[in-house]
Amino acid sequence: MIVSTLRVYKASIVAGFLLLSIMLSFAVQGKSLEERRSALKSIQAQISQQRQALNDTSKQRKKLLSLLKHDEQAIAKAAKKINQLKGQLAASKKKLQQLNQESLRLEKLEASQQKTLAKQLSSAYLAGNHDYTKMLLNQQNPSTIERMLTYYQYLNKARMKALTQLKETQSDIKAVTQSTIETQNKLNAAVLEQQKQAKKLSDEKAQRQKTQVQLQRTLTSKNEALEQLQIEEASLKRIVKQALESAKDNPQLVGLSSYRGKLAWPTRGRIRNSFGSSRSGRVKWKGISMSAPEGQNVYAIADGKVIYADWLKGFGMVIVIDHGRGYMSLYGHAQALLRSSGDIVRKREPIALVGLSGGLSHPSLYFEIRHKGQAVDPAKYCRRK
Repeated sequence: MIVSTLRVYKASIVAGFLLLSIMLSFAVQGKSLEERRSALKSIQAQISQQRQALNDTSKQRKKLLSLLKHDEQAIAKAAKKINQLKGQLAASKKKLQQLNQESLRLEKLEASQQKTLAKQLSSAYLAGNHDYTKMLLNQQNPSTIERMLTYYQYLNKARMKALTQLKETQSDIKAVTQSTIETQNKLNAAVLEQQKQAKKLSDEKAQRQKTQVQLQRTLTSKNEALEQLQIEEASLKRIVKQALESAKDNPQLVGLSSYRGKLAWPTRGRIRNSFGSSRSGRVKWKGISMSAPEGQNVYAIADGKVIYADWLKGFGMVIVIDHGRGYMSLYGHAQALLRSSGDIVRKREPIALVGLSGGLSHPSLYFEIRHKGQAVDPAKYCRRK
């Protein structure tokens, strides 16, 4: 993947000067042809060894970068799962709370209905001394008999209604109890899964740290580190170009020109590197770098469509959003991406989690705003806190 052509070129120049110097020295000293040939072979062997060493280092770095990509993708998968489980846990806890409140309400209702039914039964019992036949034979007042019959009918209907309501309440209590048990079981399962994913995340992070240490050892000089940055920047430019080509005009996306100085930053944190500041040598920062807690939400700065969401060398897990009219925003070094390519996102919607993917040693968010492919200062669009 990475071939240090600059180092090979420099090594060849140094070896060439060394070869010329020795040949001139031999000529002055009158050395024999065989001696000069032997010296030439020795130098050529050294050049070959150096080139082989450079090739070996390049192959090793390529393998380590591939391994780093795999490690960080595994971290992203576990972190995304944990983020989803957090939502499920919150929803289950809320539902459980609602079910408990409903259960208390139904229990109070049941007690009230039982009390009402008991009063009705007591009234019926007290009124049970009246015998319809005796009332008729004793030639009691017909209006009294009619009044008593109406009273009995009313009491019986009220009693039947109370019994029906009590049965319905008891059925509701049974359903709520069953739903509570199911919700609690889901909650317990989600907690266990979260613990499992947390352990997996910890293991993946430990493996990633080992890979990162080995990768850093292959960058033995500032020149190599600078060359690496230049290669990474070229990769980012290629992705941005591809994203621009794939972005289609959407009349609903109005760009960012009307939002200058009005947008919120994509996450809470401290700006470590500002736009245009020196990164290394002549390489400048095309965006800003923000220190923030790992796992903290990263939000879309405005409405848009995700046009890239994947791992990118040097930037880790990256998500790019098209905001229309040539504007796009880029978010890098994420721990996990919460949206996929093609998704429509809304302003202040969570799209990623802060991380340290892409070779970082501390959690940060890399944030860019581009207009027609050219990087612009995000501070001109995002309001200062």
